[in-house]
Amino acid sequence: MFTQNANKIFVRVIDDYHRFDNVDAPIDNPYENGSIDYLLYLKNWIDTVQWHLEDIIRDPNIEPVEALKIKRRIDASNQERTDMVEYIDSYFLDKYKNVKVLPDAKVNTESPAWAIDRLSILALKIYHMEQEVKRQDVSKEHIEACAKKLSVLREQQIDLSKAIDELIEDIESGRKYMKVYKQMKMYNDPSLNPVLYAKK
Repeated sequence: MFTQNANKIFVRVIDDYHRFDNVDAPIDNPYENGSIDYLLYLKNWIDTVQWHLEDIIRDPNIEPVEALKIKRRIDASNQERTDMVEYIDSYFLDKYKNVKVLPDAKVNTESPAWAIDRLSILALKIYHMEQEVKRQDVSKEHIEACAKKLSVLREQQIDLSKAIDELIEDIESGRKYMKVYKQMKMYNDPSLNPVLYAKK
């Protein structure tokens, strides 16, 4: 199953990142450039770094200049994340380009890669909720509350993995077809963001 492999890669990425636990640590992608495994590793690395940037920027004592610098880095990361989703969808589009689509085939509410994006974030939620359950410096109530949340997250991972695998099977068999729209984000485009083009 596709997601069994994807979830293993996400765990590897998160473990690799936490060997350094540093948002500036260099990425060391072990997979062949251009392969789907390479793209999945890179996707989750982007998500993992951004997760920690989001933690850092919420420090109430952070200097405003540093906060703005990190906010802009998060914006750039969001664009990278979107680009990576589109690369992964391109992989699926190419892989299934010769599939004969059935006459009654339906389009899905989201593409495979956007569902995989949610699976990648879910892996991060599970890892960090596990860390909360293991803490020694918190109350029993905190650990119990986090353990309940962790149980829900794990169930969600099972359900989402199954749904993604079923979607891919439907695309492979022609029961569903892919229709991918570029995100066309406007705030990063100086010709579309009114705050930016008004300053010209």
